[in-house]
Amino acid sequence: MKKKILATVILTCMAFTALSGCSSNGGTASSASSSSQATASSSQQEQASGDVKYEIRVGHVLANTHPYEMGLQKFGELAAEKSGGKISVDVFANSQLGNERDMVEALQLGSQEMVLVSTAVLSGFTDSFLVFDLPFLFDTTEQARSVCDSEIGMEILTSLDDQGIKGLAWFENGFRNVTNSKLPITVPSDLEGIKIRTMESQIHMETFRVMGADPTPMGMGDVFTALQQGTIDAQENPLPVIDTNKFYEIQEYLSMTNHFYAPAPLFIATEYFNNMDEDCQQAVLEASKEAAAYERQCLDDMNAELEVSLAENGMTINHIDPEPFKEAVQPVYEEFIGTEAGQVNPDIYEKVQELLAES
Repeated sequence: MKKKILATVILTCMAFTALSGCSSNGGTASSASSSSQATASSSQQEQASGDVKYEIRVGHVLANTHPYEMGLQKFGELAAEKSGGKISVDVFANSQLGNERDMVEALQLGSQEMVLVSTAVLSGFTDSFLVFDLPFLFDTTEQARSVCDSEIGMEILTSLDDQGIKGLAWFENGFRNVTNSKLPITVPSDLEGIKIRTMESQIHMETFRVMGADPTPMGMGDVFTALQQGTIDAQENPLPVIDTNKFYEIQEYLSMTNHFYAPAPLFIATEYFNNMDEDCQQAVLEASKEAAAYERQCLDDMNAELEVSLAENGMTINHIDPEPFKEAVQPVYEEFIGTEAGQVNPDIYEKVQELLAES
């Protein structure tokens, strides 16, 4: 009897131990499974509740002290605020994400979310922006901004939507001026034989060519060294770029030619934008417009001081009579306004001229 009782106790203990062991292992698996399910459930709830996060990288080629940077940082602040923290923006200056063409193409490939660029680089994607490349098109900043903010300006800005590049707002780089190490530029003939860095734009290059200069397209990141080494004699850019890149250290003369006005379209990848929640899309649209106005004001404030500070930094500054220059570049208008690829659309040019006549 005792043996039977002992055997029963032993079997009971073995069964309990076995059950405990299964319960322990099963508890771990169950716990992991529950944890995984909880995580998945939490993720699904996060998606369902609209708390998905959008991390946006936006690049530009200028210094992190330029108004571009100030405007983009403001965009980041506004987008975060308007989206309730769903949107975060990282700004990459100084060509960290590549040159302008690289970054525009990255939007199409989906490897970058946003970019702020000059219009000249867009000629490889559409002819719509080419009107802004025409020399001496605008006399004042107010004229230029009125065109950008007009109906035709908005049509131009959004002309790349179907190519994977959505236009958001017009930032600004401003009027471009010539610096060089040889002489003040007072009349077009002063440019004779000057080797000048230009943007990669056929219209820009031809503009300087008809005035006798030797235009050389070059990435922004290479300009300072090329000037320093004497590979080129001159470059042309708005005052904030001249200042933030410290061209005054290697260029003696600054001629206020105001030959090109440089707007700066802010783009986002179309597919990325289309996949955002509607409230975040609205946040991006509103933030971009407000940031553009802020950036323009930063530019105005900087321009108001720069002629004085650049002179204090050793540059000899002169202002030109624009009429001889306008006359000299007429062949550019004759060559580049037309219906062929690479030409300014006559309808766009006419609409711009109508707006200028009203201003």
